[in-house]
Amino acid sequence: MTNNQKEKIFSNKFIQNFLENESTVTLKNKYKFVEIASSLAYYLKSFSNINKLLDYICLIFKHIFSENIILIIPLNYEGEIWNENIKISANGEYLKIQEEINSFLNKFHFSKNFKIKEISTFENALKKKFKEYKIETKKISSRGKCRGFIYIFSTDMSRQSISEDDNFNFIENCLAVGLENDYLIKTKKKHENLDREISTGAEIQSQLLPDYCPIIYGLDLAAHCRPALQLGGDYYDFMCLKTNISEKRKDKARWAFVIGDVMGKGIPAGLLMTMLRGMLRAEVLTGLPPDRILHDLNQLAINDLDQSHRFVTLFYSDYDPRTRKLRFANAAHNPPLLWKSSDQKIIKLDAEGFVLGLQKDADYHCGEIKLNENDLVLYYTDGVTDASNSLGQRFDEERLIKILTKLCKQSYTSQEILNKIFKKLDDFTGQNRHLEDDASMVIFQLR
Repeated sequence: MTNNQKEKIFSNKFIQNFLENESTVTLKNKYKFVEIASSLAYYLKSFSNINKLLDYICLIFKHIFSENIILIIPLNYEGEIWNENIKISANGEYLKIQEEINSFLNKFHFSKNFKIKEISTFENALKKKFKEYKIETKKISSRGKCRGFIYIFSTDMSRQSISEDDNFNFIENCLAVGLENDYLIKTKKKHENLDREISTGAEIQSQLLPDYCPIIYGLDLAAHCRPALQLGGDYYDFMCLKTNISEKRKDKARWAFVIGDVMGKGIPAGLLMTMLRGMLRAEVLTGLPPDRILHDLNQLAINDLDQSHRFVTLFYSDYDPRTRKLRFANAAHNPPLLWKSSDQKIIKLDAEGFVLGLQKDADYHCGEIKLNENDLVLYYTDGVTDASNSLGQRFDEERLIKILTKLCKQSYTSQEILNKIFKKLDDFTGQNRHLEDDASMVIFQLR
């Protein structure tokens, strides 16, 4: 059958003329019903408008089951009564009862927060109002979900039910498929809109992370965040502790280096990370030592984090290029790894402290260390060490320390070391295996 032939069969005018050539289409006339079935199938195949499908269904019901009044009440995308698409199929001799049904529907007022179990109230009222009719109920179902209801009015109380008729069931199933298609189309559009919003959110969030590493006297810096999803809960930042000095003088000013991880990933973690960034940036300007910064940040964030049922780990440090002293405090984050060039070994930079957002009066301790030429510090989140391969093995801290030790013994820049660690991580997990959590690293070494 060509597309032109299908469009002819598909047209409302064709169905109307074709059905009205006789007073009814007898169920024995298989050829005519095949033509109707073909038009319905073609419509479902190129589905675009649920209202038109409902009109076609009513038109076919009207001529095949002319001695019945058929009321179709579909449910919309939200599972509520779809008032604007309620349809009645009835011949001209039933115009009066059709008007009475419409009047009854207008007065009934389905609740906005309609629940399927409430339909019995409507059905009881319907049967009470139209006692002179035999009213049968058919639920329109698709994929185990109710998509609407059909009510069959018959003046002959002893007449055999059409709900058991194969042709009726075929048309009903086409209607169910149409309503399901409409639901899936709207679901797809909703997901597309959500994807666009997430993409926009991810773009905004990526702009909150530093675009580039600052120039700091005597340091070689590199950093990268690889989110598991579009939006991530990892955070790192570089902040100059003096804002009232020129750009030329900033390279020798004290700088804050911070890395954090919001529990979880995706939209909730991304939103909390953004909130935390704003709080931290305001707090850093006070110039307080790291332990006080974390204490005050915890006090500020405790209510918001408590309501979200999440917590944050965060390592905060400040570095003075003139003295090469690094002060730090830790809110239960993975301790950064310090490569001591003079000793040719790695030590962990850690200080006692509790996660942010769980304990109101949590205490934090401040550590301090003086760095020397060729020393290197690696800050990282647990998305790196918790990454797993197809065998379920973790990348773990021990593996990271071995890789870092080997790289530090060679003359690589911070960026080269960062790239090589991520390459090792990819080789370990497998190129086609996505990270289960956000993975971030910041590296700086003294030149």
